[in-house]
Amino acid sequence: MACLTDLTLAEARAGLAAGDFTAEELAQAHLDAVEATRPLNAYITELPDRALDMARASDARRMQGRAGLLEGLPVAVKDLFCTEGIQTTAGSHILGGFTPPYESTVTANLWAEGAVMLGKTNMDEFAMGSSNITSSRIRGALPAATGRSRRAARPAARRRRWRHGRRRRRPAPIPAARSASRRPSAASSA
Repeated sequence: MACLTDLTLAEARAGLAAGDFTAEELAQAHLDAVEATRPLNAYITELPDRALDMARASDARRMQGRAGLLEGLPVAVKDLFCTEGIQTTAGSHILGGFTPPYESTVTANLWAEGAVMLGKTNMDEFAMGSSNITSSRIRGALPAATGRSRRAARPAARRRRWRHGRRRRRPAPIPAARSASRRPSAASSA
């Protein structure tokens, strides 16, 4: 069997349904991966205890025949979405320490279907960017700089190329305007 963290959501869902592994085992594999890649600063808030509690509850529901569509599947929640009782900063110091007393519709729907939350992911401040380089909380590291796998480094390399303008086609230079004395006459152009 492939490493649990290499499974697609569909493969993980099928494995859980077949009893090849439990939601707790799947969550623990992903939590180990989160810990191993901590230098990338992918998470603002890691929630290992909560993830394992949610996974155990998911396994219990599955045993009772009450599995939801996402039952036992581990997910990371962007720090933009409010999660009841868990700090939500939107990548900003302004919201440092904000713990919402309510759950966002997005996450409420995930939990209703049995998803397991690993933590809150890093992001550009108030989602104003796309590469995590403007997060005021924790700057995202480039995988290549931390010695991580090439698979993880490829998206970072693409972001660097885009940021430095190598992906954009530069417009052709506009030719300098010709002076009035150099304009061709009507007779010479005929």
